[in-house]
Amino acid sequence: MLDNYNFYAMYIHCIAQRIKGLSGIGRVAKKDGKSSTKKNSQLVLRLDKDERDAFVELCKELDTSAAREIRRFIRGFMKENAED
Repeated sequence: MLDNYNFYAMYIHCIAQRIKGLSGIGRVAKKDGKSSTKKNSQLVLRLDKDERDAFVELCKELDTSAAREIRRFIRGFMKENAED
């Protein structure tokens, strides 16, 4: 199981300073008028090898990627904890 404390610590360290006043940054318009998110930053996590392998395998079984699921978790976490 993914250690939530370590994940949160890395999450806070890597992007907490980026969320203050940066709404909309990273969105670029495509030729067809739709916007996409430009991914220009990395998050390094230290995980137990067995946990990491199990997570990656589960993502494959669910036809998704580990990165996509981590990004989805981060967005949900930020939304749940956003100050109104």
